[in-house]
Amino acid sequence: MDSINQQQPEPNRENLHAQEAIEKIQAIVRKSQTCFFCTVVASNSFPQARPMTVLEVDHQGHLWFLSADDSHKNLELKADHAVTLFFQGSKHSDFLQLNGKATLSRDQSKIDELWEPVFKTWFTGGKDDPRITVIQVVPEDGYYWDNRHGNAVAGVKMLIGAMLGKTLDDSIEGHLTV
Repeated sequence: MDSINQQQPEPNRENLHAQEAIEKIQAIVRKSQTCFFCTVVASNSFPQARPMTVLEVDHQGHLWFLSADDSHKNLELKADHAVTLFFQGSKHSDFLQLNGKATLSRDQSKIDELWEPVFKTWFTGGKDDPRITVIQVVPEDGYYWDNRHGNAVAGVKMLIGAMLGKTLDDSIEGHLTV
């Protein structure tokens, strides 16, 4: 029996590098905005994951977050800067996994830039709360799963494929190298 990839009538793998990879990261992150932010703990072989909202993805593909300096996440990042982020932009597309390095700072100008009034829920002292830190994640590589022509076209192709008994799912996936 042929694998699902061999049944595809059109190529379904495209590795992206440099600017193309950054553009894919930006597109998926802007759709999803929330990720599972995973850190590694030396004493535990399993990653520690928590949901986090990306506050900005810049022109270099760097992702920006705000976090409390006394959070478990920050303590873990001080021990190991490696992170993995998982995104899901929609039910059937816009999936992204990124590996990168996170840095912590107290850059007040970046805090001011990223600040939204709702954050006072966690930082009761406002944007001058001494517990606020900025996390910058610089992606190194990753993997994406998406569709070529949007969810509507992918859905139609899947229906036609089901009627014809052919794999027509419009999928595309590949490695990202930033």
